[in-house]
Amino acid sequence: MASTIQVRVDDELKVKSDELFRDLGTDTTTAIRIFLTQALAANGFPFEIKRISKNPYEKMTENEILEKLEKSREHAAQGKYRDAAEVSRDMRAINRNGEI
Repeated sequence: MASTIQVRVDDELKVKSDELFRDLGTDTTTAIRIFLTQALAANGFPFEIKRISKNPYEKMTENEILEKLEKSREHAAQGKYRDAAEVSRDMRAINRNGEI
C-alpha cells in the first residue's frame, strides 16, 4: 500500500525545484522519497541544520580585515587589549561548549 503526502509550496519554489531535479535526472517526487529515505538512515535530517549567525571567525573581506586591524591598533594605544593566552582559553571553551 502507498500513502500520499501533499505539501503546499510557492509556485516559484515548485518550478525551480522541478527544473533542478529534472536537470539531475529525476523528479521532485523521487527527490522527496530520497530525502525521506536518507532521513530514516540518518535518524534525523540528512544534512546539517543550524541558525544563521554571525561567526566571528568566518571569512572577511580585505576591507573588513583592515577596519578591524585599525580598530585593534586604536584599542591597543588606549590600553584596551587582552592577553593572547586569555583569548586562546576563551576560544577553547567556546569550542568545547559548541557555541560561537
